Amino acid sequence: MSAETMEGHAVMEEQSGKLWSGGKSPFKSSYGKLMMWYFLLSDAFTFAGFLIAYGTLRFSNATWPVPDFVFSSFPFLKGTHYPLLFVSLMTFILLASSFTMIRAVQEGKEENKSGIVKWMIYTIIGGLMFLGCQAWEWNTLISTEHMTISTNPFGTHLESGVYLDDEHGHAYAAAAERETFDAGDSYLIHRADEQWLKRRFELTSGPNTGQVSQQEFGPKAFGALFFCITGFHGFHVFSGVVFLILIAVNVANGLYAKRRNGYEMVEKIGLYWHFVDLVWVFVFLVFYLL
Repeated sequence: MSAETMEGHAVMEEQSGKLWSGGKSPFKSSYGKLMMWYFLLSDAFTFAGFLIAYGTLRFSNATWPVPDFVFSSFPFLKGTHYPLLFVSLMTFILLASSFTMIRAVQEGKEENKSGIVKWMIYTIIGGLMFLGCQAWEWNTLISTEHMTISTNPFGTHLESGVYLDDEHGHAYAAAAERETFDAGDSYLIHRADEQWLKRRFELTSGPNTGQVSQQEFGPKAFGALFFCITGFHGFHVFSGVVFLILIAVNVANGLYAKRRNGYEMVEKIGLYWHFVDLVWVFVFLVFYLL
């Protein structure tokens, strides 16, 4: 082997050491941040698969529940409908926590330990509030409206008609008392004493005019996809909160101050948190608005 070849190998080895031994990579990013980007990219494909599956089923089923009807509850306000108001509050909380995470990263660039801890605490509070809201939403759907991964009590009428009995299964005393509905209207099948109260109705339009039928359960895939997608995202938020707490404690103890790298660990958890927020925007768009 010639001296020039040996010298060339030596230069390459030296450059390789600089690239992957804590130095700068060809992407102007440290090894740790590069691996975080790889993880987020793979996770993005997973969420994309879930959302594409949901969209495909959503637009191939005429009786798919309407989000404005399903997600219309609000804590401490019963008997009235507030379409998407609560989930909009959840979205605002998560986006606000993304802003506080930005401030924590900025304080890290300035090596301001107290500022980092302060803004990370705000971010943690935002994450916990979001998880609390999601727990309330799940509890309402499961305990109050009895939706599960295999049972969907929300349905949609395909034709206009008139109900023959009320929400409690009692027949109307007079025809004038009967409640009417139009094609496209949503309904919720109520449950009492371990029995489903499917209301009977008579169709007043379409080729089946005069036919008497009863409410049917909505597509099972709705409940399964809802709990799967929001649960998977909620797990990411929970994991993020745990890591935020651990990193905030380490920052407060001065663990990262010695590295003099602008608190890169804070920046990496910031990338993860912004990803979680961005994914929720797509979940909100696809699941709650379509």
